Amino acid sequence: MTMFFSITLLMSIILIIICFWLPSTNPDTEKLSPYECGFDPHGSARLPYSMRFFLVAILFLLFDLEIALLLPTPWTLQLNNPVAAFTWASTIIILLTLGLAYEWLQGGLEWAE
Repeated sequence: MTMFFSITLLMSIILIIICFWLPSTNPDTEKLSPYECGFDPHGSARLPYSMRFFLVAILFLLFDLEIALLLPTPWTLQLNNPVAAFTWASTIIILLTLGLAYEWLQGGLEWAE
């Protein structure tokens, strides 16, 4: 343990010393100025972003989290009380299914209006 700590400390000190020995770049006014190609902009660079993309991303993350929570379910058969684990998994599935049904009925999944 002491050897590992010593090697880690030595490598850290060596890397810090090398960092100070490396030449630093001097900022140049040409490099600090923004790049302009000479053309006038055709429109705004900040285009409005559709909230439907965010909705799809959130739904993907939600169901990805569901899969992550349900992956250990087959190993619950080895527990003393597998009925409780099955109840927990069923509750998660039911809640997410109800949320998906609500979103569907509200029209949140309709892409074109």
